[in-house]
Amino acid sequence: MASWNSVPLEIAYEVVGWIAFASWSISFYPQLILNFRRKCVVGLNFDFVLLNLTKHSSYMIYNVCLYFSPAVQKQYFDKYGYGEMIPVAANDVAFSVHAVVMTALTLFQIVIYERGPQKVSKLAIAIVSVVWAIAAICLFIALPTHSWLWLISVFNTIQVFMTVIKYIPQARMNFIRKSTVGFSIGNILLDFVGGLANYLQMALQSIDQNSWVNFYGNIGKTLLSLISVFFDILFMCQHYILYPEKKSSKSSEIVQDPTEPLVVDSSPENV
Repeated sequence: MASWNSVPLEIAYEVVGWIAFASWSISFYPQLILNFRRKCVVGLNFDFVLLNLTKHSSYMIYNVCLYFSPAVQKQYFDKYGYGEMIPVAANDVAFSVHAVVMTALTLFQIVIYERGPQKVSKLAIAIVSVVWAIAAICLFIALPTHSWLWLISVFNTIQVFMTVIKYIPQARMNFIRKSTVGFSIGNILLDFVGGLANYLQMALQSIDQNSWVNFYGNIGKTLLSLISVFFDILFMCQHYILYPEKKSSKSSEIVQDPTEPLVVDSSPENV
């Protein structure tokens, strides 16, 4: 197993990694707090949360297996060379476990708080069902030959796929409602910082090792950063430029179908 060539780069790698962990981990709390204060989840897309749970669960499986399993690590080194470093750090494992717990809590809030007429779509349920069915089939395929690296790469592919599609329902709902009320921008800002820090961490490791295997050896992590940053920028544009929140909407939002444009109180005192 490779070791670091530069102590400063190793230190920077750890610092940046934990910055990404902190930013991504804290990013779950603004939405949880917003839901708690409003006692309402109108404005938060339920498909987004469900797809996000599948995404983080598959990412957790990949990280935990590659970080802790000697058998998986051996297969990784056999494929990419023993001079390479494992592309999963302790902060990746910590983040993914924490993410599953926080996303599950958000789903629990959806169950107990006012949610209006919105429901999880049949399409989202179908996607999640198919994804886990494929994962189960791949498990049975991997068992006879002990192809553990291939199996966790399937979970890595799943998490990339879910990252690509999970933001779409929320972005679409914001567009239809012409509002981001109920969807925390704090979540997006922190996610943006985490995505940039995560990408920088990978770059630092590649510079130290003078090898870019870190990027294509863990293509899921690479795409995760790029896709997340893209959608974060989109949400920031929606929140600050396209649909800036009006003062009246904070106190006068009514519970309605979240697929409809946001309606606010137009009484004289709020005009």
